[in-house]
Amino acid sequence: MPTNIEERARELAAYIIENKTTVRAAAKRFGISKSTVHKDVTERLEHISPGLYAQVKAVLEYNKAERHIRGGIATRRKYKGR
Repeated sequence: MPTNIEERARELAAYIIENKTTVRAAAKRFGISKSTVHKDVTERLEHISPGLYAQVKAVLEYNKAERHIRGGIATRRKYKGR
C-alpha cells in the first residue's frame, strides 16, 4: 500500500472502478479501514483528480442505491441457511 496519500487515493479509486466494488471490499483488499477508504475517494480524490472522482462517485452511488437489496439477500441467507 502506498504511503503517499494522493497515490493511495488514486490506487483505491482505480480498484473500485475496475471491480465495481464497495468501500468495504476495497478496505479489506488493501488492509485499511473503511473510513480511510471513504475519506480518500470522496474527499481527497475530488481535489487530486476530478475525473477519477466522478467515476468513483458513480460506482459508490450505484452501490448505495443497491444496498437495501444486498441487505435483504444477506438476511435471507442468514435465516434460510444459504
